[in-house]
Amino acid sequence: MARRRWPAWRGVLARAAWLVLLALLPWWLGLPLLLALAAVVTLLQHRLADAHAALIRRALRWGLPGVLLALQRALGGDAFAWGAALLGALAGYTLLAGLEAWLDRELHHAPAAAPSAEWPELAMAPIGPAAEIIELQPPAWQTATNELIDPLGGHVVYRDGTYRFEIGGSIDGVDAQAAFSPGGRWFAARLHHDRGVLLWDRRRERQHRLRGWQLGGWYREQPWLLRRDDDMPLALSAVLGEDDVDEA
Repeated sequence: MARRRWPAWRGVLARAAWLVLLALLPWWLGLPLLLALAAVVTLLQHRLADAHAALIRRALRWGLPGVLLALQRALGGDAFAWGAALLGALAGYTLLAGLEAWLDRELHHAPAAAPSAEWPELAMAPIGPAAEIIELQPPAWQTATNELIDPLGGHVVYRDGTYRFEIGGSIDGVDAQAAFSPGGRWFAARLHHDRGVLLWDRRRERQHRLRGWQLGGWYREQPWLLRRDDDMPLALSAVLGEDDVDEA
């Protein structure tokens, strides 16, 4: 335990010895010595090793009180001498603080320089999610006067307002205008008197009768709808207010 604390005590003893040495020397010898150290650390900052620069800065901080003690002793040690020493301490440590701030200027500027160095990458980086251009494939409406070809196989027959699928299933209560999605998953038919559209999800076996809506087109095998021709199309999930209408 004592061996670990010895380097710290040795440093304190060395600084105290330096202070006492300057206090015993005449002030007109100690002051030029401190000024010389300040000149060295200022002019040769980039040539000195970090350990040597730190040693000189500690010598300035601990040596200044020794020079001031030598000064007050030379002035007679009275109240005037102590007042002069205190004024010298105020001026000396103010100058020393300014010197250390100037020596550490690169450390203070380093954090501010990092963002500017990365600015080109930040400027080129995309902001927010990537935009997606949606191009709808118009529905290919067919009039079911005879038979319709089912993309999933077989034919579709329309009779008496009912569509009958050869592979199974039927849709009634709709008009003779029908359309399949590009992959055949969805079947769309217009309601009577063009009052809306019926959508049949053949994969999930779910039907949606959407009054007041019309089929705007297909995107990724999903229907998009609108109320009027100049409206913005909406996905079926947005029209239904559901999140479980997946995309193929």
